[in-house]
Order: sequence, then C-alpha cells, then structure tokens
Amino acid sequence: MTALAPAAPTLAERTARVVGVLAEHARAVDESATFPAASLDALRESGLMGLLVPVEHGGLGGDLADLARTAAELGGACLSTAMIWAMHGQQVAAIAEHAGPRLRADLLPRIARGEVYVASVTSERGKGGHLLTAEAPLRPDGGSLGIDRDAPIVTGGAVADGFLITMRASPEAGYDDVSLVYADRGQVTAEPGRGSWNPMGMRGTHSVPLRITGDVPADQLVGAPAGFRAVAMRTFVPAGHIGWAACWLGAARGALSSVLGMIRDPRTRGSFDPSSELLRRRLARARLDLDTVAALLAQVIRDAADAPDAEAPAVQLRLNGLKVHAAERCAAVVDELVELTGLRHGYMRDSALPLERVHRDLRSASLNYANDRLYDANGAIALLDRDVTLAWAGRP
Repeated sequence: MTALAPAAPTLAERTARVVGVLAEHARAVDESATFPAASLDALRESGLMGLLVPVEHGGLGGDLADLARTAAELGGACLSTAMIWAMHGQQVAAIAEHAGPRLRADLLPRIARGEVYVASVTSERGKGGHLLTAEAPLRPDGGSLGIDRDAPIVTGGAVADGFLITMRASPEAGYDDVSLVYADRGQVTAEPGRGSWNPMGMRGTHSVPLRITGDVPADQLVGAPAGFRAVAMRTFVPAGHIGWAACWLGAARGALSSVLGMIRDPRTRGSFDPSSELLRRRLARARLDLDTVAALLAQVIRDAADAPDAEAPAVQLRLNGLKVHAAERCAAVVDELVELTGLRHGYMRDSALPLERVHRDLRSASLNYANDRLYDANGAIALLDRDVTLAWAGRP
C-alpha cells in the first residue's frame, strides 16, 4: 500500500506554531529596540510570508480575511512583529494583484518559499507620509528605471530582501503622478540614512531611514506608469488598513485576555473583586470596544471583496474610519486595563502582564498615517454622501 502524504498544516496550525516564538522574544525585542530576527525566521519557515501569494505561484492563496485573522493572532503575541508581517502582506497583495507576468513569475514563488521579505517605502522627507504624492522621480533609460530615493522611515528596511517603492513617474511628471516599483535588495544599494530608531513603542519594527539607489528593469513597475492611485484604492490601502487594524485589535484582545486570566486565577484573585461594579463596567466597556472594532473590520473586509466601486463615498468612509476607530479604541481599551489592574500589575515594566508594553505600542497607532489626516479626508467625503449610506446586514 502507498502511504498517504501528511496533510499540509492548516492556517491556524501554522499560526499557532509561530505565536509562541513571537511571545518568547517580544520583551527582549522591545527592550533592545532591535528587529525581531528570530520571529521573522519562524514566519519564513511557517509559509505565512506567502499567505497572500496565489496557489499557482506556490503560496497559500489566502485572502484579506485570512490576513486579518492571522495578524490579530500575531498581534496578541508581539505587536511589532505582527505589524512587520502585515505590512509585508500589504506589499504582497499589491504585487500579486498588479505586477506584470514576468515579475509575478519570478518574485511570488520566492516570497512563498519565505526567501523574500518585502518592505514598504512610501514616506519621503519633503512630503512626510502622504501616500498619493511623490517627489523623487524615476529615471527611465531604455529598458531600465533609475532609482534614487531617500526615505525617513522604512519598517524593517535594514533587513528587507526587497522594497516596494512609490516614486514620481518621471522627472517631468507631476507630484501626484506616482508609480510603484519593486526593487530586489541585490539590484540596489540600500544605505542607512540620517537618524536612529529609539521610539517609545513599536520598538521592534526598527523603522530606520534609508537611501535606495540603483537601476531595475522597467517591467518591475507594479501597476501602470503613474498608476499607483489605482493600485492604492483597489489593493494597497484596504490591505494596509485591514492589516493594521487587525494587529491592533489582536494586541488589545490579548491584553484583555491576560487580565481576565489574572482576575480568575486563584493565585491573584485576591487582588481583584469580581463583584465590583467598577471592575465589571470597565470590562464591559473594553469588550464592547473590541466587538465594535471587530464588526467594522469584518464589514471593511466585505467591502474590499464585494463593493462594486472601491472609491464610493460610503466604502471610503468605512475604510478610513476603520483605521481611525481601531487606533483610538484599541489604545483606549489597554489604557482602561492599566487603570483596572493598577500600578503593580498594569504599569510596571516587569509585571507578568504585558500591559505597559502594549500601551506604549498602541500609542503609535493614531500616528501611523495620522488620524487627523483621515478625519479631514472623511469630513470631506461625508459631504458627498448626503444619504448617509450605511452597511446593513453585511451589504455595502
């Protein structure tokens, strides 16, 4: 008889195998503000780096719902690593959906094998984090594109195997004529820029300044020349906001779970009074916040899959609102849990609960593509939706 090949691990099994590694290294990564190399190695070996790579290219063929579920699990173990992975997923989604045949055939199998971690290069010293404009131009020269790009923040830039870079389409192009181009590390020179990385939270993302120079083949454009806006609206922004929100939700959920465990643990039960109305109200508010973020996240995932017009005002309002709401409410949940558990358990860095670290990490969420910028955008978009079109029963 022929022995049956062992079944491939499920997504949940792959995720469970790496969560322990992330949790094991989370404290040390935070204390040293160093990139979580061991955690990334575990993600490479797990196949999760290729979650969004189509099956025909050797990947897991996952979708944005899979991205969100996995990001939330990783976020509950180490938010820095989860954000690194989710942003890589955002880049992979753009490549899988919008790259040309040659780049897809060459790059996607390497991503699926865990060989390529792709970093995002969208910030620029002259414009900050504004996504849909660029200053540094690509320089077309026959069949190649010249790159000279100075970015003040590149998450994981020091260790990335490749970069997805926004640039002005040409020296003659306007600042909103933005192209997206892929560069393998071996094709360019990536030099550390001015500045260092010693932040309050999200210390493991190691988001360093980087200058990238070199030439790549012209078919490494992702999307059409000057076509980044279409890539952003259809794929890049939804994948980014869904991934970020899921990471933050997972971190806050993990914090609440750890507090509930401490309250119920016979060894620490004496520190809390489960019959306290104040304690119950704080737990109720925390749970309600997490449920509302999760519900909005689920609707935005449905929008990304099913909405006939990705730029419809109601769709854009929910997409931007997800980022803003998740950033605010997940941070508020952990702040409330610090109050609930007090100085000993919630505020001390050496507490068995990770609340102090998660609190610092989530403080960055509103700054990660600033909430103020998205509130401004949503205020303008709301004026276009006079009927106040809401999602009912999961339909846009």
